[in-house]
Amino acid sequence: MQSFWLIFQLLFCLALGFSLAKKLPPSFLKIAFAVLPYFSYVLLIAIAFEFTEILDELQHPYQILSTSLSIAALTSLGAFACCYLLFKWAGYQPSSGRVSAELVIRSLINISYAFIALALGYGLHQLFTLFDLQVNINTWQLLLVFLFLIGLDLAYSPLDRSWLNWKILLVPLGCITGSLLGVLLYASWQTQIAPQDLIMLSQGYGFYSMSGIVVTELRNAELGSIALMNDLFREIFAILLMYGMGWRYPRAAIASAGATSMDVTLPMVKQACGNDFIPHAMLSGFILSVLAPVVVSVLAVI
Repeated sequence: MQSFWLIFQLLFCLALGFSLAKKLPPSFLKIAFAVLPYFSYVLLIAIAFEFTEILDELQHPYQILSTSLSIAALTSLGAFACCYLLFKWAGYQPSSGRVSAELVIRSLINISYAFIALALGYGLHQLFTLFDLQVNINTWQLLLVFLFLIGLDLAYSPLDRSWLNWKILLVPLGCITGSLLGVLLYASWQTQIAPQDLIMLSQGYGFYSMSGIVVTELRNAELGSIALMNDLFREIFAILLMYGMGWRYPRAAIASAGATSMDVTLPMVKQACGNDFIPHAMLSGFILSVLAPVVVSVLAVI
């Protein structure tokens, strides 16, 4: 029931922003649109801050970090590859963009911003701990604000019948299938985590604000920590693939972003892939955001 409440909050804030966009004062909208491109970095700072608190409480943090990083890498690359193959089978050609020095430099700068934000969140936590300051950051509420801002932005985005194109469904299908294949590959050489648990961890699709809560509640704190970090790392891999390959293979890059393509990485989709692929990102992110808590919850209790 908790997971459905989380999904409702996300969709409500997105719909609220979309419905109120044309009714709000222009001065408010100007500020909102100015803040939106940078809000994902605010979220990364908050997540890193929260993540550091969990890291300090774990008995074997480096082993958990290594496991999470391996799962995230294989599921992200699996989603990318599977979506690419599906669209190649459907007859779609790669985009006609090309790598330029300017694009590469801009991509590296944007990626560095994400890592700087993570480092800043870690540093802030250590600083507050040093001075014995108690600070609670609610990343969930920040995410809801972010979705409201995205809803405002979507109200001014061009919408057309491409949103109803059934072939767009190949993007979330590629993410689901590729994530499963990637984690099964990981299961072939590791024995610490049961295969069914690995499958559960792979189906968070980057929805870090949900997966850690659900897995901790239904299984245990260790798996919950892996779920949180795995989905956080998936978002980082999505950023890398978005800026590194999104110009050429936009649909596959969106698939690697999983559920985050509807919210956190949506501005990156616009920048790296172009406005034409916003429908792919929104529909895929919506489907995966609805599926993730249901699938993870079911797999956690089996």
